[in-house]
Amino acid sequence: MIFVYRVTAGQEKVVADILRHKIQKDKLPIYAVALIEDLRGYLIIEAKDEVTARQSAMKIPHIKGVLRKSMDLNSIVPLIESRTAKLHIGKGDIVELISGPFKGEKARIIKVDEDKDEVTVELVEIAIPIPVTIKLNTVKIYQKAE
Repeated sequence: MIFVYRVTAGQEKVVADILRHKIQKDKLPIYAVALIEDLRGYLIIEAKDEVTARQSAMKIPHIKGVLRKSMDLNSIVPLIESRTAKLHIGKGDIVELISGPFKGEKARIIKVDEDKDEVTVELVEIAIPIPVTIKLNTVKIYQKAE
């Protein structure tokens, strides 16, 4: 069964680590602990039953409580699935930088490294072209190459 702990926001990793040590030391029937970055203030566990879930939360700092109802697996699948939206950028495309020191500048794609999710761009609107390697999620397409 899947249960949810309410945790002090920002302390999820600390609680997960303390809980892991307690599970190993006491050999509790807790099968999984999920720490989801997008779910601030909550920690998801898979335990044998509700009694085990509640007992394991006792005397652990930053755990505020256990939600009354158990969750089913279908409700957490969207949270744990990896979702990567592929951005179709090719060599020669004009992009706009959306973050970083060159925010708002236009640049031309020189090289795309999909393994590292990086692109090398050359700034367009400056006198001396400077090649800059940046993360793929910091650009948006402004104009496709012919």
